[in-house]
Amino acid sequence: MDLLAAFWAYEQALAANDLTGLDHWFLDAPDTLRAEGDTVLVGHTAIADFRRGRGGAPARVVERVHVVRPAVGVGVVTAETRRQDGARGLQTQVWQRTDAGWRIAAAHVSAVAVPVTVPDDRPDPAVWRVAGPLVASTGQGPLAQVRTAVKDLFAVAEQRVGAGNPAWLAEARTEPEHADAVRQLLDAGAELTGIAQTDELAFGLAGTNRHYGTPANPAAPGRITGGSSSGPAAAVARGRADLGLATDTAGSIRVPASYCGLYGWRPTHGATPNGGLLALAPSFDTAGLLARDPVLLRTAAEALLTRGDTTGPITACMVDEELVSLAEPEVRASFEAACRALTLRTALPLTRTRTGAAEHLGEWFAAFRTVQAAEAWEQHGAWIARHPGALAPDVAARFENGRRVSAAERAQAERVLSDGRKALDAVLLPGTALLLPATSGPAPLADAPPDEVEAVRAATLRLTCLASLAGLPAAVAPLLRVRSLPVGLCALGARGTDRALLDFITDSRKPAHA
Repeated sequence: MDLLAAFWAYEQALAANDLTGLDHWFLDAPDTLRAEGDTVLVGHTAIADFRRGRGGAPARVVERVHVVRPAVGVGVVTAETRRQDGARGLQTQVWQRTDAGWRIAAAHVSAVAVPVTVPDDRPDPAVWRVAGPLVASTGQGPLAQVRTAVKDLFAVAEQRVGAGNPAWLAEARTEPEHADAVRQLLDAGAELTGIAQTDELAFGLAGTNRHYGTPANPAAPGRITGGSSSGPAAAVARGRADLGLATDTAGSIRVPASYCGLYGWRPTHGATPNGGLLALAPSFDTAGLLARDPVLLRTAAEALLTRGDTTGPITACMVDEELVSLAEPEVRASFEAACRALTLRTALPLTRTRTGAAEHLGEWFAAFRTVQAAEAWEQHGAWIARHPGALAPDVAARFENGRRVSAAERAQAERVLSDGRKALDAVLLPGTALLLPATSGPAPLADAPPDEVEAVRAATLRLTCLASLAGLPAAVAPLLRVRSLPVGLCALGARGTDRALLDFITDSRKPAHA
């Protein structure tokens, strides 16, 4: 049995409180060590006696596994864990290879309690444009009493769409009926808790809005939430909403999910309704969800999906090292540790492969940005021309890039994207999930210089554009950590395999004994 298999067998014995198994995996020697808090147990007998009196360890999920091999026959395994109450822990074990196989010669366990915060019930204008509740739950259905924050792009009956810009809001009509996605969530029993802020006209990934402010990120204090679904992400991360109805064009669900430690789902393009949604770039826009709980995310997705999957579950995972290399070094290290733990928990094979995407990524990315900008100008250029100075300079510059795209440039870019979709469809088959970091790094500081924020945006877009340009489903789980900051692990699935991908993400968080 190799080292990782031995570690996982020990973890399963711990989850089951299998005392015989636990005794088996600790080295039967008088100097074997186990340390926790201010207590050090010395010797196999002392450790075994402690276990018999403890009554089992709290249930936990192994989120990341780090392995160092300092010498032949010696392995150091550090596991990052999360308990059901949200407390995080570390366990570091020194394993020694003996004639009987791998055994633990020394172990150290630590836990960090969940910080207690005093809730602030005041509506934050950087998070909410309209604080509610606006529509009460019917009390019936799978989403009964689920508090839902709706991004300020979706029509809400008797409200106006503000799109993150006061000038737009001032001219907006009062909507006569709900957007289709809003209505379907309400029909499933959800409460419409309020209308949440967005980047201006949804053309951004930072979540900073010069008109309404930058929402606080409770998962990474002092840092941005990411956008353009900044309001729903902040509301869910704060616990002021359970579910966020959001949009993703180039990463606007996946980025805030990564920065705020949330689960996020970008559906297959066209798999959820867009009626009553203010568009940015219709070839890429899609309505999706944010949540703290993967089971709720999966349940809410069922209320939005307009068609069924035609394939079975995820049975294999892929990693393309060339794509992973686009992330920062610390993210790559955490990603590897998370993949190691993920394959142990799910027992799914992980293949290291070259998808070929990295080879064409520069061309695909440029084409994506060209078509996105052209479509954005097509949607809103006339309004922007009538309202000079209404947009922040960086947002205005993105729309201006779209104005400059010629018909020939757009047609050529669309041909490149068509080739890219075919190439990705050929390598990403049903039953397979392509794993990659959701963002290039953790959330930048809220007061970071604009050029730094833009550099992070450009680096992250190279990771997020694959799902966007190909119309593929993507789900994000908060499985990475860089220092104390969350970063998401993103799983891309084949077209139309949304349910399988959401099931995979849900299963990825189960404890060892689940």
